[in-house]
Amino acid sequence: MSAKNVTVLGATGSIGESALDVIARHPDRYQVFALTAHRNLDRLYELCVSHQPEYAVLASSEDALDFADRLRLSGLKTKVLAGIESLEAVASDCSVDVVVAAIVGAAGLKPTLAAVNAGKRVLLANKEALVMTGRLFMDAVRRHGAELLPIDSEHNAIYQCLPVAAQSLAEGTSLHQCGVKRVLLTASGGPFRGYSKDQLVNVTPVEACKHPNWSMGQKISVDSATLMNKGLELIEACWLFDVMPQFVEVHIHPESIIHSMVEYSDGSIIAQMGNPDMRTPIAYGLSWPDRIEAGVETLDLFKVAQLNFSPPDRERFPCLRLAEEAFATGGTAPAILNAANEVAVAAFLKESIGFTQIADVIEDCLGAVEVASARSLDEVLEADKMAREQALCRIKRVSNLTEI
Repeated sequence: MSAKNVTVLGATGSIGESALDVIARHPDRYQVFALTAHRNLDRLYELCVSHQPEYAVLASSEDALDFADRLRLSGLKTKVLAGIESLEAVASDCSVDVVVAAIVGAAGLKPTLAAVNAGKRVLLANKEALVMTGRLFMDAVRRHGAELLPIDSEHNAIYQCLPVAAQSLAEGTSLHQCGVKRVLLTASGGPFRGYSKDQLVNVTPVEACKHPNWSMGQKISVDSATLMNKGLELIEACWLFDVMPQFVEVHIHPESIIHSMVEYSDGSIIAQMGNPDMRTPIAYGLSWPDRIEAGVETLDLFKVAQLNFSPPDRERFPCLRLAEEAFATGGTAPAILNAANEVAVAAFLKESIGFTQIADVIEDCLGAVEVASARSLDEVLEADKMAREQALCRIKRVSNLTEI
């Protein structure tokens, strides 16, 4: 059987790097077709040398010209492209079999949808794309016959714990019909789970990015610290598995050993466990329904010895509550939530606002930006734009800055 061509959207991020590590372990099964990156050109160059993709895609045309010269001087034949249209092109190319959707935030929406519309196997790490577009996204998956495999550790865990009939995500197949009673979504709680409200006021970006269990990028690390990541994952789980929020329970699990669980009507609870390493869900997504070696150290459960659980505190960490409310509102509210969060997190990382003000900015935007029906991509993108503008205005007011 010939090797499958893989496009990695967001190759220099933590998910992209993990995906390429798994791919490199199986050269007979997978080969890299395209790699994309936003700013980390030095690392992209190293990856091009290692994997020799057909294409490399950058955000800036100016960067692309310089990067093409650099590759040419090194004797590499990789073609260099730039811009959103090129991202969509390498995600939907007829030669591509698998697309790893690992671009962080709303920037990953269009290329991920392009892969879906082209009927690819899409390994979805970009939860924001599904949060923003919801039903539009899932309808496109079914209409174009795409294979959607979540590689967020929690959603991948849920997927692994489901019966085959439910894994298809086919319309009309409900989890209830498959005997599922509840989905138990776990969360590490981030680095500040034991902090008081007063302590949270003064935490720094450096502290927020020091996740106790996972190696992740800055944005998702801050989302984990605020519990917004879990709020986005709750919305994503509802769309992926066609359930309502009351069907999904969030539990804080500091060890990050149980990545999520599924409870069945007969009283059984099936859990997916493993060391906190993204190569496990990525390998599962690449090889499903088979399994392949991922380079992950085997979990010694007896050495761990103790697993702890507790309910999330929505008062100290209101971002989870805000996500639940946005999903209940429906329409473009989740897109507004996501856009406001992206702007607020960026401002926090620049120390323009404090940690607890992230939730304040989001709540302000949810109250100020009009919610539309989200029946078209244009409506979603307009809501995204309006929310970003509103978030920037709020940040400038609270920080007394003229530029963010």
